Amino acid sequence: MPAKVKKGSFVRTVRDKLEDSLEAKSSDSRNLPSYIFKSKGEILELDDEYALVKFYTPVPNIWLRLDQLELVD
Repeated sequence: MPAKVKKGSFVRTVRDKLEDSLEAKSSDSRNLPSYIFKSKGEILELDDEYALVKFYTPVPNIWLRLDQLELVD
């Protein structure tokens, strides 16, 4: 993830990096919701190597590792 990521940046989840991650392996990866790959989310908070992402769907915000995200316009 580039150093330019900041609060308010729009991102999309990188499927390959999330599906093969420790976080995904700790839950049922067959049930990863499609909206995190198909829609963009907004970074609300940053904490070292994680970002709190808000997707514009009626679901809770989620923490994802920065390397699992890509910036979008």
